[in-house]
Amino acid sequence: MPIRTQITFWGIATLGFIALLWVMGDVLLPFVTGAAIAYFLNPLVLRLMAAGVPRVLAVAGLMCLALGAVVLAGLLIIPAVVAQLVQLSETAPDLLQQAQTFLTRYFPDLEDTLKTSLAAMGDAIRERGAGLAQGVLRGVSGVVSAVIFLLITPVVAFYLLLDWPRVMRGADDLLPRQHAPTLRQIGQDVDRAIAGFVRGQVTVCLILAAYYATALGLVGLQFGLAIGVVAGLISFIPYIGAIVGGVLAIGVALWQFWGEPGMIAAVVAIFAVGQVLEGNILVPRIVGNSVRLHPVWLLFAVSAFGSMFGFTGMLIAVPVAAAIGVLVRFAIAQYQNSALYGRE
Repeated sequence: MPIRTQITFWGIATLGFIALLWVMGDVLLPFVTGAAIAYFLNPLVLRLMAAGVPRVLAVAGLMCLALGAVVLAGLLIIPAVVAQLVQLSETAPDLLQQAQTFLTRYFPDLEDTLKTSLAAMGDAIRERGAGLAQGVLRGVSGVVSAVIFLLITPVVAFYLLLDWPRVMRGADDLLPRQHAPTLRQIGQDVDRAIAGFVRGQVTVCLILAAYYATALGLVGLQFGLAIGVVAGLISFIPYIGAIVGGVLAIGVALWQFWGEPGMIAAVVAIFAVGQVLEGNILVPRIVGNSVRLHPVWLLFAVSAFGSMFGFTGMLIAVPVAAAIGVLVRFAIAQYQNSALYGRE
């Protein structure tokens, strides 16, 4: 088949797949989530099988542990985080008022500008903060109800994990034979990038969220649980998690511990230690430097996919960004080895 015809066919197939995501994004959410869970847990299943555990028992055991962790988080952690986020949004105007007082004391020329902008910002946060926190929870279910989501996702994950080898063989059988070796190599590179970055970065985010939330709680910072969890979960974009969490935590510390420089310094030290822990220990050991993605590319991917496909798009944004990075590197290598590039 001529190359032009092949490109036309696969281009139409790609556009059809994108249109399917656009139209059925909310319906596909539990299936995409289940597939993601299966992908993340499959290496652990392989390790248990290598130790002599049958695949059915390995899958059942891991799914029970995963469901237990989700139930524990849903009962203990998530409600507390959402409650603190709502309280933080309601307290934000007072925090901004104190910031205005502090800044106008040392920069009196900015008083009128600060008074207008900070007052508007505080009112906006107060009005929309609770709705934003509730919208995050509503976005998990989308059109599909939360009950159906929670029922379908573990079932999809269980059966995909159970049949993972057969699913992979079926996908390999569908590859066009002419390009199968190249596509297998690209698939291995994509899997390596996703496994190295996404799996590793999820682990790093969870560790940092636990560290920040625990450390801020130990120093007695109000809203420390919510700030720590948010800072940890968005730390997949380098420095953004520490900056956002640090600004929030230090702002609350200035409001809560004013006149106690030791406590304020402790909050600053928590985020300084978190940055050292992330940059020098967690990311090099768990993620690895070879698969790190540029922060601007990650921001663009999350924004673009989130605006086009909603919560489902945000869920797949980082894996797709990693895969597109592999494809772009492959395309550049093909171009540089072609007559179009003109390499001697």
